[in-house]
Amino acid sequence: MSVLINLKPVRGYNLRLYRGILISGPLGRDFMEECKMRRSYVFNSIVAIAVLLCASAIASAQTGQLRGSVKLVGADGNAAPVANAVIDVWRIDIAGDYHTKTDKKGEWIFAGLPYIGTYVVSVSAPGASPMARDKVKAGREIPVDMVLSSGDGKKLTRDEAVKAAAGGGGATSSGGGGNDAAEKARQAELAKKNEEIMAANKKIEGANQIIGDAFKAGNAALTAKPPNYDEAIKQYDLGLAADPEHPGAPSLLTNKSGALRSRGVEKYNAAIQNKDTAARDAGLESAKADFKAAAEASNQGVELLKKQPAATDAEEQKQQTTNKYFALFARAEAMRFFVTKVDQTKADEGVTAYQEYMAVETDAAKKGKAQLDMAQMLLDAGAADKSMVEFKKILDAQPDNVDALYGMGVSEISVGYAASDKVKLQEGVNYLQQFVDKAPDAHRYKAEAKATLTELKNTESVVPEKTKPGTRKRP
Repeated sequence: MSVLINLKPVRGYNLRLYRGILISGPLGRDFMEECKMRRSYVFNSIVAIAVLLCASAIASAQTGQLRGSVKLVGADGNAAPVANAVIDVWRIDIAGDYHTKTDKKGEWIFAGLPYIGTYVVSVSAPGASPMARDKVKAGREIPVDMVLSSGDGKKLTRDEAVKAAAGGGGATSSGGGGNDAAEKARQAELAKKNEEIMAANKKIEGANQIIGDAFKAGNAALTAKPPNYDEAIKQYDLGLAADPEHPGAPSLLTNKSGALRSRGVEKYNAAIQNKDTAARDAGLESAKADFKAAAEASNQGVELLKKQPAATDAEEQKQQTTNKYFALFARAEAMRFFVTKVDQTKADEGVTAYQEYMAVETDAAKKGKAQLDMAQMLLDAGAADKSMVEFKKILDAQPDNVDALYGMGVSEISVGYAASDKVKLQEGVNYLQQFVDKAPDAHRYKAEAKATLTELKNTESVVPEKTKPGTRKRP
């Protein structure tokens, strides 16, 4: 059983003895109890992230976007966009063809080509030599950009496109003026660029395979019973090493953050029960390192998502929204542990994380829980003056919210002690009494609140007033 041994706060904390170990928390807030309470919620959230993101990855693997641009090198040697250029996409692993034209910016797009297909893209335009490129894949976010040279505007057939692509991309036709030195130089430059793009495509294709395998293996380890956090983190790191800027990197970082956070909780719980001082200290430091890494991973994931261009396809838009939601949720949770257990000076960054998450949260109950968690994070971090503001917002909307009443009472008492302000102490006691009156007997802080009220009565001669908390005027 936890025992309150010192009411007055140290840097906004009150000290409490838990199984013979001195730990910190607002009026003896118990990290062990908190983690036990949250473990199912946090783990289930991680499972939801892993399964949902994995499902999104599988869904997106069925179709993918293919886009590109067309430019024509003019007599002055400069390349300008070509509107209404004909784009023919031929699938070469099985029968299939798709056709479109460039817009006024010389750009084109297919929103949903089969992901597993292999394609040849052929481009033709008036006054230009046709060009073709092979080994093209959909959904790789690699644009098929082609720069044409002058020619007679011939349009390639499927067989001609396959042959031209295999020969380097260009196709010579009569009347194109392609035998002069300048034309040969341009063709050589285009061939070089095509080779570079094909090499980049090959690299991307390899990264896709590695990242997909790592994501699948990491999620399997994360959702195992019991979860294998070490293996999950290892697999996510393998995927990230293949391409840290890959479109799938934010999902890897989000799930890695969840695995690190949960592993940190396990380490922290084990450490504070360890009677060996050296082993306990080492365990706590290891847990803190996980909390810090979880915060870094989640922040990186959110930043990468913010940099990604907005999707145009409806299904891709839905996936982006889902990934953003879970990334913001994971960051808020990671920052809560980081702020309260590692670096209290980052409390404002924690608030930002929660605010951005709440901005996309549509479930009223989850948003309310996030508001309460944010206020409690500030209190746990020793920022009682700021936590007071947040708890008051909750109470303005929900006057009978017992958790907010408790948090508000503790915040006011903490500020009152720090400033030797009897009025704040009185207001805090009033809120705490309201909590005692309204909270069920089973509430984990009810006995503690009663003990606090008794202590304040005996040591400070402060007793609850019948007036509504916050309405008492200063003398």
